[in-house]
Amino acid sequence: MTLAHTVGAASAVQQVAERVRERLRAEHADPTREPARAVEAAWAEVRRHNDFALARGLEPIDDESACVREALASVTGYGPLQAYLDDPTVEEVYINAPDRVFVARGGVSERVPLVLTDVAVRDLVERMLQSTGRRVDLSQPFVDASLPDGSRLHCVIPDITRQHWSVNVRKFLPAHRSLERLVESGSLGTDGARLLHDAMAHGRSVVVSGATHAGKTTLLGALIAACADRQRIVTVEETFELAVDGPDIVAMQGRQPSLEGGGEVTLRRLVKEALRMRPDRLVVGEVRDAEALDLVLALNTGVPGAATVHASSAREALVKLSSLPLLAGRNIDAGFILPAVARGVHLVAHCARADDGSRRVAEIIQTTGRVVDGEIETRTVYGGRG
Repeated sequence: MTLAHTVGAASAVQQVAERVRERLRAEHADPTREPARAVEAAWAEVRRHNDFALARGLEPIDDESACVREALASVTGYGPLQAYLDDPTVEEVYINAPDRVFVARGGVSERVPLVLTDVAVRDLVERMLQSTGRRVDLSQPFVDASLPDGSRLHCVIPDITRQHWSVNVRKFLPAHRSLERLVESGSLGTDGARLLHDAMAHGRSVVVSGATHAGKTTLLGALIAACADRQRIVTVEETFELAVDGPDIVAMQGRQPSLEGGGEVTLRRLVKEALRMRPDRLVVGEVRDAEALDLVLALNTGVPGAATVHASSAREALVKLSSLPLLAGRNIDAGFILPAVARGVHLVAHCARADDGSRRVAEIIQTTGRVVDGEIETRTVYGGRG
């Protein structure tokens, strides 16, 4: 295929997409709410384009189905990124600059042959944010938002970044949303799966630790799924990531402040609200700040919990969970928090990612409920692939 042919095909898709937009606008049709009408309009405009091309002796569109898909991606989806977002093997798409676009598959990143413009990147982000009620601008240069398919968008703009918008779209693939699937993939041994399943079934509190992209959210989702059919579960997150279904699940996410600076809903507030909703299990997507105090207090009132913590080891996660509550105020005593964590947290499962991108549950430790020489006493109950 020649460069001229490629450019011509791209131009034809753009023309078709623009006519589809005009057609839907004239019909007052929302393509996101009426996808069938968008598909019908796309096919009609592709055939119209080819009829005109044949009548004038111009080059027609050879692959009509491909043109329809690309036009619909431009009109109803996320343009050039849509193919990667639809690819079930892609875990994450990130844009460092308009000409530096990467995807991650199996924990390994690769650069893709896609070149955008600054304007195109901004348009994509704005389109992604349309249904979220969130914004990104000079007064709010960071944004975290959940997309309609459950993916998470994170964006940072200049002058926080040096020159270009930085965009990450993290997908949450359904392939490993159960402990059984994690065992099948080799990420978790049968002994570890049985241990975690029993803990969730019998109301014990489990913390999942690990570095970024180590599989913490995937494991947390699998843990929730292990008890979702018999427990009332309330989840709180900064941005929706835990796409777990069940007969009695309530999911809540925080809210950024408005332009006037009001209306913010923090994780601390959500944890407190969750405790008023009669949970059999409280789930905090990620503990990173003073909400740790409210979680620890909840665990010590008999409400089982589950959460993730960024940490380099399972024992380091307990140290961090004992330190974060101190951020809640000067009147918080470390002498109270340490034994409270020792009593409230029963298991810590640590996730690790290897150099080849594979993820596994490297270790599970159990607390004894005691503090010895200023440290929470633990014992290893699972290590490596069991």
